[in-house]
This record gives sequence, structure tokens and C-alpha cells, in this order.
Amino acid sequence: MLTIEYANCLSDRVGDHGIDPGRFGAGSEAARVARACTERLAKTRGTGWERWRNLARDPMRGEHLAAVRVIADECRGKYENLVVLGIGGSALGNIALQAALNPPTYNLLDDADRAGPRLFVLDNVDPMHVDAVLDACERLGGASGTLFNVVSKSGETAETAAQFMVIRDRLRQRLGDEAGEHIVAITDPAKGTMRAICDREGYRTLPVPDGVGGRFSVLSPVGLFSAAMCGIDIEALLDGADAMDKRCSEVELGKNPAAMLATLLVELGTRGGRGGQAKPNHVLMPYSNGLYLLADWFRQLWAESLGKRVDTAGREVFAGFTPIKALGATDQHSQVQLYREGPNDKVFGLMEVGDFTTGAWGRDVAIPTGLGVEATAYLEGRTLGALLSAEKRATEYALVESLRPNFTIRWPRIDARTVGEFVMLWQVATAYAGLMLNVDAYDQPAVETGKRATFGLMGRAGFEEWKQKVDGALGGGGRVV
Repeated sequence: MLTIEYANCLSDRVGDHGIDPGRFGAGSEAARVARACTERLAKTRGTGWERWRNLARDPMRGEHLAAVRVIADECRGKYENLVVLGIGGSALGNIALQAALNPPTYNLLDDADRAGPRLFVLDNVDPMHVDAVLDACERLGGASGTLFNVVSKSGETAETAAQFMVIRDRLRQRLGDEAGEHIVAITDPAKGTMRAICDREGYRTLPVPDGVGGRFSVLSPVGLFSAAMCGIDIEALLDGADAMDKRCSEVELGKNPAAMLATLLVELGTRGGRGGQAKPNHVLMPYSNGLYLLADWFRQLWAESLGKRVDTAGREVFAGFTPIKALGATDQHSQVQLYREGPNDKVFGLMEVGDFTTGAWGRDVAIPTGLGVEATAYLEGRTLGALLSAEKRATEYALVESLRPNFTIRWPRIDARTVGEFVMLWQVATAYAGLMLNVDAYDQPAVETGKRATFGLMGRAGFEEWKQKVDGALGGGGRVV
């Protein structure tokens, strides 16, 4: 079970940069606000854009697991490569699950040693990257040995639509009428451009459920299909999410991890500690390479959900926090100098793994004896896991010594269950933070502006005015030659 240790965010550890512990007591303002948010979320659970809250529970859970298993069973053993086409929430969760729950060398393993096909996620339209991946797939199984999983609710996101058009054309050139057998689409179950294409061409499909936005979709077929194909225990993933969801339904602040996490970060992010210096920059720093890409997933969730110009009443507030990812111990040698002696405008979330020897692919490495050098003798007979844990503890102390608020998310081990807990923890914490900031955590109007401008620049009918706007705003001046 994941636990959160937050004493280093309190004033008795970090002085005026921390929160007075009394603010969390029974009957405190923070406790009352958290309780009100919990009650509100209980009423809206499973409705509108909060249908994601029921992904780990039946009937949605059972329906999705059954659908995913049918197609995964049909495809398992037939393909050497699986290529996911998606961007943002259609890709980041897939990448994070793979990084956390399969070894970093997964794609390099022999077929007999891998739990499924090699996995590649095309989360951008960089032509060099896309071409390199497609070229690798040609050499490692060819067109007949590659399955493409296109993830797009509407089918109109420019990046994913362009990727899909490239893939579809290549498959048709190489495989003719059999091309459709190499495509699985995850899209709207009833409407939209991609749904129409799938119905016309007979592609196998899985649903992007109604009321589940991209950044909240990793526990739906969006994330479950590629995970199942690559041998990840998706039942345990959902078990962990469900267990965390139950904890995050507690009305008492001290028993609700998501409510406490949101309270800490919103309080420090807006009002600061006793000294009143706001800390709107939120660093997530796992001490595990496997957890690093979960920090990527967190960045989209936290930034896109909470960064809003107006609140729910239409008042201009410019709310939100800047999520930053770091990696322990690597970034102790690249960022901690700034973190300790630069502006005290950050809250640090450290992630520590209790046991590296268990879990999805757990192991530790012993440090040999016998080098015969006095300066490194203290390392002999220890393990790399012990060293990494000591590095985390030392960084935690250094941050406290510099009066920098920080908390620790402690993982007993890295496995599908704990990853599921982590995903649900941050999703529910985001819902709490949205209520506390009084913003809509589920829209993204600023992202839509960029999409429309892209349509105009690429010549989509009906968006001509957007090209004029872009050219007018960005034309001329300010050039160094």
C-alpha cells in the first residue's frame, strides 16, 4: 500500500515555509474544506466527466476487461511488434505503465523472454522518429508482424490522424485486403470520424468511454490494451486503483490520501506556509528509473487540469501550478543546487521504493568487496538499492535543512497493484484540487486554440480565419541573421 509522509511540509520542520500543523486538526478550515469536497465528489461520482472514477469498479471494469481480453487473446502470439499511435493522454499512460512494469530492456529481449510483442509508442509527429520506428518494425517482423493500435476518441486530432493515414497507406500497399487485420482502434463507441472509418473498414475496436477525458483514461482500454498485450497484470492494476479509490473516499482528511495531497499542494501553491510565499512549482522526483515516466503522466494531469485562466464563475484567476519532473539520484547532480539555493517557490514530491527485490520485475545488485580502496570501502557489501534509498534520505534532509517543503510517496514495491494505486491517487487528488481552486478540471480551452490554429495552417476547410490570425500575429520583425 502506498503511503504519504508529509511532515516535511509543516512549519515545525521547514519554518515559515511550511504549514502550521494546527491547520489540519479536526474542525480546522482545511478539514472542513476537504470534507465538503469529499461529499461533493461522492455526489458527482460516475456522472459527466467524472465517469473515470468508476473505471476500476464493475460494471465498467468487467465490461472493459472482457473486451480487452477478447482482442488481446486474438492478437497474442501473432505479432512481433505493437505500435501505439496517440498523443497526450492517449500515449503517456501507455508509456508509463510499460516503463514501470516491464524491464527497460523489454524490446531487446528474445521473443521467448518477452511477455508479448515489442512496444513502440508514437506520441509525436517528428518525421525522423516516426520513420525510424517504422523502419525498425519493417526489419523486426515486417508489415505482417506488426499490429498498430490507434487511440483517438474523435479521429480528428491532427497528429494521430496523420500517423494513422501514413500507417494505413503502408499497410494497404504491403498487405492489400489483409491490412485491416493489423489495426486495432480505441475510439468513441458510437460517433465521430474514427468510428465512421472503423465501421466502414471493419477494424477491431475498443471503447474510449463517454465522460473519460484523455488524461484520465489510462485505466480504460486506452491503457489496458497495450498493457495486456505486453504481459502486465491489468486485473492487479485495477485492484490497486480500486483500493486507493476507497481510501480516497474517506471524509476525514487524515485518512484520505488524495484529499491530503491536494490540500498540501493547493495551500502551499497559493498561500504558501506561515510566511505567505506561494510555491506554485511542484516537483515530482522518483528514486527509481521505472517510475520516472509516471512523472511525465503526472505533468499532463496536473498542468492541463488545473491551469485555467478563469474559474467556474467566469472570473479571471490564472490558476494552476507548474509540474516539474526530476529523477533521483541523477538530478541531485543537475537540479538540486537550484532546488536548495534558488527561489523557495517549489514543493517537492519524492518517491521512494522500499524493496527493489520484489514486484513486477524486481531485483537488486550487490556491490562487491575487495577493491581495496579506503575511500570507497563503505560501499562494499551493500547494494545499489540501499545506496539509492540513502541518496533519497540525504536529499530529503538537505531540502529540510534549506527549509524547502517536501513530502514522500513511499512504495513498498513496484508492481501492477501499486502502480494502479498511484494512478488513482493523483487522479482523485486532481479532482480535489480543481474544487479547491474552483476551476473546471476537465476542460482544456487553451489546448483547443492550438488545435484550431493547426487546422488553419494545414488548410482544413472552415478554419481559414485561424491561418490569418496566426500570420497576422507572428509576421515580421525580431529576427537575427
